[in-house]
Amino acid sequence: MKYPAVQNFIKGQFIDSENSDILNVISPVDGKLLSTVPMSKPTDLNAAVSSAKEAFKTWGKTPIKERVQVFFRFKALLEKNKTELANLVSEENGKTPEEGMAEIEKSIELTEFACSLPQLITGELLEVSKGIECRTEHVPLGVVASIVPFNFPSMVPCWTIPNAIALGNCMIMKPSEKVPLSIGRIAELLREAGLPDGVLSVVHGNSEIVDAICDHPDIEAVSFVGSTKVAKIVYRRATQNYKRCLALGGAKNHLLVLPDAIPDMTAQNITASMSGCAGQRCMAASAMVAVGDVDHIIAKLCIEAKKMVAGQNLGAVINKESKKRIESYIDQAEKMGAKILVDGRNTVVSGKEKGTYIGATIIDHVTPDMSVAKEEIFGPVISIMRTETLDEALAIENNNPYGNAASVFTQNGAAARYVIEHASAGMVGVNVGVPVPREPFSFGGWNESRFGVGDITGKSSIEFWTKLKKSTTKWNPQAGVNWMS
Repeated sequence: MKYPAVQNFIKGQFIDSENSDILNVISPVDGKLLSTVPMSKPTDLNAAVSSAKEAFKTWGKTPIKERVQVFFRFKALLEKNKTELANLVSEENGKTPEEGMAEIEKSIELTEFACSLPQLITGELLEVSKGIECRTEHVPLGVVASIVPFNFPSMVPCWTIPNAIALGNCMIMKPSEKVPLSIGRIAELLREAGLPDGVLSVVHGNSEIVDAICDHPDIEAVSFVGSTKVAKIVYRRATQNYKRCLALGGAKNHLLVLPDAIPDMTAQNITASMSGCAGQRCMAASAMVAVGDVDHIIAKLCIEAKKMVAGQNLGAVINKESKKRIESYIDQAEKMGAKILVDGRNTVVSGKEKGTYIGATIIDHVTPDMSVAKEEIFGPVISIMRTETLDEALAIENNNPYGNAASVFTQNGAAARYVIEHASAGMVGVNVGVPVPREPFSFGGWNESRFGVGDITGKSSIEFWTKLKKSTTKWNPQAGVNWMS
């Protein structure tokens, strides 16, 4: 075992769970044992929440200009340790080292945004009548929780930790049991940056802890990132317990390719989108809609996809179960008459035979009724559907239940604007394979890709992690009384 056994982080200390049940943490890179992770019990969560409630008494009243100083220091520590952190992400998730580094760079950007929050929540003040002022201010909620997935062990926690805590909340973080190592280093670095004990807690576990978070009477808000199936469960359970909840689900992102698209740029962007992070991201290209004659672009796409070499510039999928599931989608599409242009099945990396790799895969002549066209595959696989018109392509995009992202590749501005206006997605790109907004713009989809109001990052996150207090004051008794006073 390369690393010590993972522990919970409560009241500023790493401690063992009260439950002795553990899971092995296996690296998808080579199948080696990295560590073990505890399956915590609700009693562990109770201890974390109790610590957070106590810490909130002081942290919630600390001026935000002081709170963000922790994140200035945390940002510097991320920069100082980014090679180590990137390697850790790569080991436990399977990303390439370059992708691991990109994830840490994004974590740094997210932390940088949190440092700007004092300039964004100044509130409003207005004299609404003679001698009478109305004021609004953002105040923290209290104890909040964040449930995060395996595909971004550092970045997705940094979607919520910096903003929620800088805004005055105390957070319970529940990471994926598949990738529990990165969050431990994040907790250590925040402690080194001066975050008071109890402001951040980490409780490891499975669905039992997720249920306990949704049910706990002292947790005010829950954010979740994961599959749509589980997002629905979390949203329903949390809101039934009168918590605010923002649950981000899965995706089936459509890239619409028009004949006038620049071939090389389009092929390179689509390949990067469908194979980056081994396709294990909710913004990955999963479905391509070829509008009219774009065979010349598909040919270049195949050339680019074959340049993706597993174990070199293409990372592993998270585990054996995922590899088996993804390959079954490809098998089923082939049996239903689709044509496999580039086949990534049965990929084995020399020297890493126990790693879980799938090569980049392109499936052509897919019909909208096939499972590869409808369901989130979460692997380096793209399905090509063909239409004659842009409206037909948009109908396919609109009919999918998700709504995370859509992109169009064209040099026609009118066509691009038409797609922006008519795509049923919260994030739309033009000649961009992964249309993720950068800070301060917010991340968030529509339809069955998001449950709840608002977005999880950027300026919109302020509304989720705070509540507005409105005050009206009058100090001059000489002012007359009217209907406004």
